[in-house]
Amino acid sequence: MKRRFVQLDVFTSVPFLGNPLAVVIDADGLSTDQMQQFAQWTNLSETTFLLLPTHTEADYLVRIFTPGGELPFAGHPTLGSAFAWLHHGGTPRHPGIITQECGVGLVTVRTDGASMSFAAPPLIRSGPLEESVFAEAITALGLNRDDVLDAAWIDNGPGWLGLLLKSRKDVLAIKPQTTELKIGVAGPHEPNSPFAYEVRAFFPTGGVTIEDPVTGSLNASLAQWLIGSGRYTAPYIASQGTAIGRAGVVRITTDDSGAVWVGGDVVACIEGVVEI
Repeated sequence: MKRRFVQLDVFTSVPFLGNPLAVVIDADGLSTDQMQQFAQWTNLSETTFLLLPTHTEADYLVRIFTPGGELPFAGHPTLGSAFAWLHHGGTPRHPGIITQECGVGLVTVRTDGASMSFAAPPLIRSGPLEESVFAEAITALGLNRDDVLDAAWIDNGPGWLGLLLKSRKDVLAIKPQTTELKIGVAGPHEPNSPFAYEVRAFFPTGGVTIEDPVTGSLNASLAQWLIGSGRYTAPYIASQGTAIGRAGVVRITTDDSGAVWVGGDVVACIEGVVEI
């Protein structure tokens, strides 16, 4: 069966400088095995499938797959899926607000043209890292204890832990080794930079450690951690992808309730149909 398909670039307004996402628009009727097989074939960090919602308040249901398995939530797939749904004729129940149903429940997405933002979901794990986990993380990244200003669990679904380093240069100097941990690293930019900090994200797949170009879920939990600890105040922008030739731009804001919003631009790069 032919299904509408789009490949997007997320957290950039310039094609090929952000994080790519494959989206199958008409995914109803596909089995989990079919979705997983297609996600493995695209070989992108995530591929999403849009289905009719099961929750009465949701505009659509999204299932999110990496080449190795399904995720309950991820950031750039949330923004990209919302953009794809609108781009292909979706009409939100509430103007300018999309309600996405996914593995962690309902996620609110704000839309303003090509710019999208999602409300950061609550952390499901927080607090200090266990000593053994901290030791494994710094070893995997070739760091010394003195290089790390702070460390914590910042898991909002994918399993992230966070390390705060002294500078952007320290973040960009990391040469990761194999680890089973999902590690997010941040370090402040120079005082005259338009960016607050540089981000890198490392996760295991197929027995090796991969770097994600631009990571919405990680930037969400980093913001909750760093704002909550008083190190940063919103609004600000973060950069990610520099070390691998990308130029991701992530906008962090808060609302009157104190909720963190993670935003970025989305651009369509490939459109057509796919036979699944």
